[in-house]
Amino acid sequence: MEWGEFDKVIIVEGSSDRRKVASVLNEDVEIRCTNGTISLTKLDDLVDELMDRDVYLLFDADESGEKLRKQFRREMPEANHLYINKMYKEVESSPEHHIATVLLSANMNVKMKFLSQRVND
Repeated sequence: MEWGEFDKVIIVEGSSDRRKVASVLNEDVEIRCTNGTISLTKLDDLVDELMDRDVYLLFDADESGEKLRKQFRREMPEANHLYINKMYKEVESSPEHHIATVLLSANMNVKMKFLSQRVND
């Protein structure tokens, strides 16, 4: 996949988060990792690169996730913020049905099996 190939971009913290989100999605969405932190220079480059695209932020419900979220809120105010339930703390440790529900709330196409999982639990 080439950068810029899709209209939607989800930015997550790490590669485990990327794998979790990708496993739930049922549409082509670019998923980028910050690898936990991002310098102001890299963030500025990312803002320029993603200017005409729908950007979604999905970070952990912890201190480092909030720090990233604040950086992005300042530099990319038009980005859509997606939140996991604080009881799960991390994107990668959140159940698939929860990630699916979060993505569905942002009008993303998700694999229905993850939504039916919640009903059967």
